[in-house]
Amino acid sequence: MPEPGIGDTFQRSLKYQRGKLPRGKLDWANRPQTYKRYSGAPTIQLSAPQHLGGAPVWQVIQQRRSVRRFKDVPLTEPELSQLLWAAQGITQRSQATELRAAPSAGALYPVETYLALHNVEGIEPGIYHYAVQGHQLEQLQVGDFRAATARAALDQGIASTASAVFVWTAVFQRSKWKYGQRAYRYIYLDAGHIAQNVALGAVAMELGSCQIAALYDDEVNALIGVDGEEESVVYMTVVGRPG
Repeated sequence: MPEPGIGDTFQRSLKYQRGKLPRGKLDWANRPQTYKRYSGAPTIQLSAPQHLGGAPVWQVIQQRRSVRRFKDVPLTEPELSQLLWAAQGITQRSQATELRAAPSAGALYPVETYLALHNVEGIEPGIYHYAVQGHQLEQLQVGDFRAATARAALDQGIASTASAVFVWTAVFQRSKWKYGQRAYRYIYLDAGHIAQNVALGAVAMELGSCQIAALYDDEVNALIGVDGEEESVVYMTVVGRPG
C-alpha cells in the first residue's frame, strides 16, 4: 500500500473512538468573539430579506446545477441581500444566542463571509465583509478586482465574469476553543452548508452559481486581507445571471 499522505493522516488522527474522547472544561473567560467587525469601515445597510414565498424547495433542489457562463448583467442589491441572508443570516434571536440560516457545530459559527463584488446595482465594485448582526456590508476596498479574483481562484475565469464572488474564511479558534483539532472537520462541513444555501437561493431567484474549492489560498487571503493562519479561506462561490 502507498504511504499515507497528509490527507490520510488528517482523517485518521481526528477520529472519535469510544472511551477515548477528549475531556476537559471549556475556558469561558477566553471564548473567542462570535462576530467580526471592521471598526471604521464604511457600511451599507442591506435590504430586508424575504422570509416567505419563493420557489418550492423540492423544485429548487431539482434545478440546482453549477453554472459557469454568465451574462454581463448586474445583480440587484435585494438579490445580494437575500443570498447573504440565506448564507448566514440570523433566523432566531434570544437572550442566549442568535441562530443562523445554515447549521454550525456547537452554534459557534467560525465561518466569515467576504465578497468581491464586480457588478451589483448601487454598490461600488470592491471587496466587502458581511456583518451578520446588522445585515450590513462593510466596505474594505474599492476598485475593479475581477482579474485578481480570477487569478486567486486558480485562474478560473468565472471568478471575473460573475457579478459577485463569495469568499468564506474560517476563524479557526472559534471552533477549536470547544472541539480542539476535531474542529477542522466541522469547519469544512459548516462552509459546505453555507455554500449549499447560497446555491439553492440562487436557483430560487433564477440566478446561477458555481462552488470553487480549487484556489490559491495565500492569494485569496491577500485579496481580502486576512492572515492565513488565525483566519484563512476555505471555500468560494460565484454568482451571476446565467448566460
